[in-house]
Amino acid sequence: MPAAMDLGASDKVKPLIAMISEMIQDEVLPLEQEYFDEVPREGRWTFTARQTEILEGLKAKARERGLWNFWLTDSERGYGLTTVEYAYLAEEMGKSRLGPEVFNCNAPDTGNMEVLERYGTPALKERWLTPLLNGQIRSAYLMTEPDVGSSDATNLRMSCIRDGDSYVLNGEKWWASGAGDPRCAVYIVMVHTPTDSGKHRQHSMIVVPSDTPGITKLRPMEVFGHDDAPHGHMHIRFEEVRVPAENMLLEEGAGFEVAQGRLGPGRIHHCMRAIGLAEAALETLCKRALTREAFGKPLHQLGANHDIIAECRMEIEQARLLCLKAAWMMDHATPKEAAIWISHIKVVAPRMALKVTDEAMQLLGAKGISQDTTLAQQWTNLRTLRFADGPDAVHRRQIARAELRKHTPERI
Repeated sequence: MPAAMDLGASDKVKPLIAMISEMIQDEVLPLEQEYFDEVPREGRWTFTARQTEILEGLKAKARERGLWNFWLTDSERGYGLTTVEYAYLAEEMGKSRLGPEVFNCNAPDTGNMEVLERYGTPALKERWLTPLLNGQIRSAYLMTEPDVGSSDATNLRMSCIRDGDSYVLNGEKWWASGAGDPRCAVYIVMVHTPTDSGKHRQHSMIVVPSDTPGITKLRPMEVFGHDDAPHGHMHIRFEEVRVPAENMLLEEGAGFEVAQGRLGPGRIHHCMRAIGLAEAALETLCKRALTREAFGKPLHQLGANHDIIAECRMEIEQARLLCLKAAWMMDHATPKEAAIWISHIKVVAPRMALKVTDEAMQLLGAKGISQDTTLAQQWTNLRTLRFADGPDAVHRRQIARAELRKHTPERI
């Protein structure tokens, strides 16, 4: 491992940061509210012509400018960036709800593309990875289940039984983010494939076309009362769903190996974007504090608002440095060594961004919780992120166990 830890923006990525920031500010954000206002009150899991025009138009501009698929490191299909370099770009994209998809760097597709790139057969890559890389379709990742504590993935029980040249799936999944999108064409599903091996060899990952017979979308899951249409987080039932055997990723029993290959990058990408959200919230807070008066003074001169602004800035900077360190570990250390640092930032970044967003909402007063700013939507997304890809308690457990192992030879 190199002795020097360089966390700065490289000469390669600096112009990309500027280009993305400019496009977000000048072209994406001005159209964002119109895009989401177009979500229909009825038939919410569809796209209007204007939504398609806005989104596909922005994506076309990004591709023409070479601003596409930055997230895929260590691959000839990607842009050739390190994880540290990508962190700077993801932060800029995170300042806009549409931003990640405009540059084809959006969850859950990036994680699913990572899985297909690493573990998919040539046939699976041709059918699914290529159109995903081209931004032509969307995907979903199905892991958690309603009837078990899914934070311990060894509990997952969706049945997957080999039957000749097929696997047959039965069970339910929920919080399938993106499965409500009418463009969602494929699922990657964590399934239970019992063996005589240890508890971490009881599960597998399989690729399932979303239009396979036997799949029923039961309902959209609401987040603080919102259905997040047309993206959606769906509750899905599988009844005798038959999938070709060649759709199994890697091999039976390799589900945890594949999951860790997917969740590590996915977790840190969320954190990178969360830092961008925090920056956007602090900017909103400061502009409000400078332009609005109460009790005869600008808001920034009232109460503890100077302290609040200073604390927000310091906490953003601390979180960014921790995120960059985790990214550097992904670039230079083993996956096992990097994993603990990903757990660190997975706890810290959403919690920090949630606090900054809450402070911005508080200073804006009633407007801060209304539809007139993006803060309320941002708050719900960040609060949800403290569950997604492992709840805080699971990551803190991993951090504590690693710390305790430094002081005892016993297994913790």
